[in-house]
Amino acid sequence: MAATPTLADAVAVLDELFPPAGAEAWDRVGLVTGRLDQEVSSIRLVVDVVADTVQEAVADSVDLIVAHHPLLLRGVHSVAEDDYKGALVSTLIRNDTALYSAHTNADAVDVGTSETLARALGLSSLAPIQEGLSPNSGIGRVGMLKKPMSLYDLATALGKLVPQCASGIRVSGNPEAMVTSVALCTGAGDSLLGHPAVRDADVYITGDLRHHPASEAQENRLHGRGPALIDVSHFASEWFFLDTVKSVLEKKLPGVSVSVSEIVTDPWDFVVHPS
Repeated sequence: MAATPTLADAVAVLDELFPPAGAEAWDRVGLVTGRLDQEVSSIRLVVDVVADTVQEAVADSVDLIVAHHPLLLRGVHSVAEDDYKGALVSTLIRNDTALYSAHTNADAVDVGTSETLARALGLSSLAPIQEGLSPNSGIGRVGMLKKPMSLYDLATALGKLVPQCASGIRVSGNPEAMVTSVALCTGAGDSLLGHPAVRDADVYITGDLRHHPASEAQENRLHGRGPALIDVSHFASEWFFLDTVKSVLEKKLPGVSVSVSEIVTDPWDFVVHPS
């Protein structure tokens, strides 16, 4: 590898860390903008590619943005600058700022979103909820706490780990109930509520829980089988793993400055509690 890595070098490291083959079929991961021969001396890690994170990276002369959520996940037929996606793509290209996305392929690996959060909560005997390319990879994680703790204390511990967002942390279940087995899926995970590994856990931690799936899960629990629920901000649950990515990239790309954006890109700004 050259003294200053190229974008091709950085992409090779990222593809090894987050194999594109591990992404879901509907996903769009990998390099979005950039010249493979351009030098990369600085990398910025973000969850979302939005105006604030792009402007911050450009102002800091960052060479490569590595994002969790793809900017161009769904079909785009124009990059005219009267649309925000076109404006962002144009800004990136004008400033020689490359963009790379690692989404569901970053959820699945052992340095990914769910495993990182699971380990931070002290879970052991980890296994994927839904297996991926290998037995130890896949979406979500199930594991065991070192010792039982109350549902309230677990939710509080989670709240101390992740960034504070307007939506806070919502819990469905008896706050004094003791929990040992935990299933979690960072991001939006209500599609896994019916999975046996989730149904058998004491508590399920995820984000973006909708009313009807959450209500049905609550009724199943009251009927005798099903976990308590902890609903955390989608952004907050996935931001947490960026520090782990930073450490790995610093080792694999020595000399490259790697930083995590502190900008909160959760879409909700505030909540109102009328008196």
